Amino acid sequence: MTVDRWARGTAALAVAALTALAPTTFAATEAVGATGSTGNHGCDWGSWSQPNADQEGTRSVSGPINSRTVKNLEVAWSVPIKAPTDQWPGAYAATPVVVRGVVYTQDLDSNVYAIDLRTGRPLWTKMYDSHTNGPNGVAVEDGVVLGATKTEAFGLDARTGREVWRHSITRNDNEAIDMAPGVHNGTVYLSTVPSFLNGGDAAGAVGVLWAMNARTGATKWKWNTVPTDLWGRPDINSGGGLWYPPTFDEKGDVYVSVANPNPFVGTEELPWGSSRPGSNLYSNSVVKLSAKTGRVLWHNQVAPHGIYDWDLQNSPILTTVRGKPVVVTSGKTGYVYVMDRANGRLLWKTPVGRHNGHDDDNLLALAGRYDELPTFPLELYPGALGGVAAPGAVDRTTTYVAVNNLSMTWSTQSTPSVPPLTDGRGEVVALDLASGRIKWSHPLGASPYGGTSLTNDVVFTTTFDGVVHAHDTRTGAPVWETKLPGTTNSSVAISGDTVLAASGWPQNATERAEIVAYRLARGTTGRC
Repeated sequence: MTVDRWARGTAALAVAALTALAPTTFAATEAVGATGSTGNHGCDWGSWSQPNADQEGTRSVSGPINSRTVKNLEVAWSVPIKAPTDQWPGAYAATPVVVRGVVYTQDLDSNVYAIDLRTGRPLWTKMYDSHTNGPNGVAVEDGVVLGATKTEAFGLDARTGREVWRHSITRNDNEAIDMAPGVHNGTVYLSTVPSFLNGGDAAGAVGVLWAMNARTGATKWKWNTVPTDLWGRPDINSGGGLWYPPTFDEKGDVYVSVANPNPFVGTEELPWGSSRPGSNLYSNSVVKLSAKTGRVLWHNQVAPHGIYDWDLQNSPILTTVRGKPVVVTSGKTGYVYVMDRANGRLLWKTPVGRHNGHDDDNLLALAGRYDELPTFPLELYPGALGGVAAPGAVDRTTTYVAVNNLSMTWSTQSTPSVPPLTDGRGEVVALDLASGRIKWSHPLGASPYGGTSLTNDVVFTTTFDGVVHAHDTRTGAPVWETKLPGTTNSSVAISGDTVLAASGWPQNATERAEIVAYRLARGTTGRC
């Protein structure tokens, strides 16, 4: 999940100072400048039309880019990002979507951009100046661009950027919207989450999933991902919500991954999450909901009574393994899970990346066996910025995840610290969908805060040092890489012969916050 998403409670630990948040304003639609060549027209291949490529969340598209042609990618154009860069976690964390030759995306001040995919020419920008943790972004349905500010859902005319509707879905100042929406069959789905941007502990915040009419914003139904009484202590507790969009099956039913409960680990007076006794349903769960009513059809809670800020935050992926419909997901727990789509039954789970023996501490805390839990200071792998930080991708036989091996140390129940983000390392891992067996793992020289994106036999990811990586899906061997103009905190999108990436969090004066399009050079075999 991008560094913004899951670091929400520890942001101040990783940066020395942040600028004050600007007040929310709603400015008129305006143009932005672009640089670069006019480029070549993209092929009529599968387009990245949803935040996770498609309604199943596969993060996989067809096109002419493969392990032989990827070396011919070159910069086609770049567009500057308008949001400030000197704030946590930078200016940009979204994954663009591409609809009918237009790139739609959003920066971390909630500003929305429409850019011509072929030329990089900005078509319009809608300014909101409403800072959010992200990873936000937009979706498009029936000519309406759908998204959110920190507190409000909105719809914009896709052609002009004119605001069509907008309304608040948060209940208090400790709740916010940080995600890109899911959209299906005329309904847009957005969730609130506990927010730590105000510098507090987010007490009283309940993650609520809203289903709204995409054209009007009218509420169809809403579902509380955790109970409104917050296990009896709303003065201390919060939790749940979605960080990434839902996915949808052929019937339109909705699949979500729900984030962790808070506080984590606990408080000094109420350690090990004892302010919120029990499993804390539906936190850290995959949940299937009826699209018509929001009724829970099944759930699988992979980490009851979570205590280490190990969200199950990544979108469920819907695919088929040997004829069986399944759900694939992952999260900061550092595990990949596959479940039976019919009933949520776990088929397998596999740890990825570095673990140091605390994966089941939540079960000890749930049982009240505190004398068997570790003492402080406590170093954890994965840390709260680690594990599978952003969504994975699938093809017919394999799922691919980017893993961040960065620790976190807790000196007390409520006092965490993280190493410098530049100290992180990672790996790209391929797992067999049928068995969970790791097929290959390739090390990365920096932390991957972008997810994986797939086309043909090439899997892409990004790392915090501003590098876009491409690996052969069969062996994991690197087949291409390039350096962005600055540090990156987002995933790539792929549309035909074009790869879209962004340097969203510049770390010094020489780096720039830009959206960059890489395109296959003229004359590349298979290019139209």
